Amino acid sequence: MRKATSKIAANVGAAAGAAALLAGAALAFGPAVAHAEPEGQLVRYTLTSGAPYQFQVFYLTAQPPNMGAYNADAYAYAKRETITVGPGAPWVFETTLADPQWAILQVSSTTKGSVGAPNAHCDIVAGDQVIAAADNPYSPICQGSQW
Repeated sequence: MRKATSKIAANVGAAAGAAALLAGAALAFGPAVAHAEPEGQLVRYTLTSGAPYQFQVFYLTAQPPNMGAYNADAYAYAKRETITVGPGAPWVFETTLADPQWAILQVSSTTKGSVGAPNAHCDIVAGDQVIAAADNPYSPICQGSQW
């Protein structure tokens, strides 16, 4: 009996030594760390104007899983707000979309008495690619191909 016990003890000792060796090797090479890459691309919306003007903008802030989800609750994925833009003071918003073709920026303004057209320009850029760009005296619309 004594011999069997010593063989088991020797095997356990060898296994423990191997485990310690592996643990030491793992520490020597550094711990494994998972790095989550951001899903999608950075998308930048920009609105500029040739004159100080107040606009209402509607834009996608997060990508819906599909058009049905968007149609069911558009404001879970988009935002509408009133902003003032002027020469040298553009409006810029950045978000991340899995498919930049979902990007949309709708701009609305109204004619004001004795105030000239603001000559607005919108663009949507993903990485270094222009997704959409538009010029309009008052209300340009920029949108990707998903719309």
